[in-house]
Amino acid sequence: MKSTDGFFNQYGGKYVAEVLRRPLDELADAFHFYMNDKAFMEELRIIQRDYIGRETPLYFAPTATKLLGGAQIYIKLEGLANTGAHKINNAIGQCLLAKKMGKTRIIAETGAGQHGLATAAACAKLGLECIVYMGEVDVRRQQPNVAAMELYGAKVRAVTAGSRTLKDAVNEAMRDWATNFENTHYVLGSALGPAPFPDIVREFQSVIGNEVKRQCEERGVKIGAMVACVGGGSNSIGFFSPFINQKEPRLIGAEAGGIGNGVGENASRMTGDAARDGIMQGYKSRFLLDDDGQALPTRSISAGLDYCGIGPQLAALGKSGRIEFTAIRDEEALEAVKFFAKNEGILFALESAHAGAAAMKIAREFPKDQAVVINMSGRGDKDVFITSPVFRPEEWNQFLHAEIERLESNKDIHDAKIMTK
Repeated sequence: MKSTDGFFNQYGGKYVAEVLRRPLDELADAFHFYMNDKAFMEELRIIQRDYIGRETPLYFAPTATKLLGGAQIYIKLEGLANTGAHKINNAIGQCLLAKKMGKTRIIAETGAGQHGLATAAACAKLGLECIVYMGEVDVRRQQPNVAAMELYGAKVRAVTAGSRTLKDAVNEAMRDWATNFENTHYVLGSALGPAPFPDIVREFQSVIGNEVKRQCEERGVKIGAMVACVGGGSNSIGFFSPFINQKEPRLIGAEAGGIGNGVGENASRMTGDAARDGIMQGYKSRFLLDDDGQALPTRSISAGLDYCGIGPQLAALGKSGRIEFTAIRDEEALEAVKFFAKNEGILFALESAHAGAAAMKIAREFPKDQAVVINMSGRGDKDVFITSPVFRPEEWNQFLHAEIERLESNKDIHDAKIMTK
């Protein structure tokens, strides 16, 4: 399912100021040219193999399968891709495309930090300048990724406007691009925004779903359901891509249910009754909006899922019934993190854990000869600043106070005071 004139049924489009129409048209032309250029695609394939580490494993989870009952549980380990998440697939693709277009400067937005991290790494590899816009709230809760982006040479610009999260980072990136498009490419990280971005991101992320399809065929695995988390939608649309035009398997998107059903307590655009059709940030889709068309506040324990909108293709597929959406609460995601860590030795990112939690709920709906495949879109080591206060609050509190004391007294780690419980 590709867009028709930039639309997926009633959603999508290119609602931008005149100044951005030329760079978007230029981008669309370059994308269509290079995706049909054998030399470009071979260069991309080699980078995917040697730098990203593709293909990533499809792991059978025997203990989870036994404990949950019903379907066989398989996990697509995108967290083993270089930089720790699926975001590198799109970042490398777009940065390589931008370099072919003669662009020397890259800008990106990020929420959980994984897209910013991947873009920074791609720019370091390809020799491009990199600026990453990140909401100030996300800068605080994703410090490990901020530090890594800076190591790769990127400049991280904290956005203090609005809710100080992903929506506001997107706004700032769009403003930058409108001013500097002659030498700058905006590597949009999710399958949203004005056309042609939803098509571009889906195509570069479809490597995930194509691998799953081939891996399952080679191993004789019958897929009953594919489950992925959905913020903007980059991992899910790539994961679902080769199955969209089929009646089976079931495609299930896990949204951020946050802490409740009230306004500002979640980021559920396709479930519940708070979302409505609207136009924001250059495209038409489903958004959490007030009566004046302004974005409502969102909430999720996962920095990558608290966006007020959803990619237009996902919205269209949800409306048609091809994708089933479910809202996963914060506590359910945390339980999924613990479940898969303890029983399979796999540490899900909080975003991916929403998919893990959804799979745990539906496993018994399938016979034992079918599989539920979870897209583990990223690793959970990035979430230490979020999960540690939940899983080990006393130890984390003691560690932070001890580190502050050590740094303020300018002591080497070997000379620090012994920590005790």
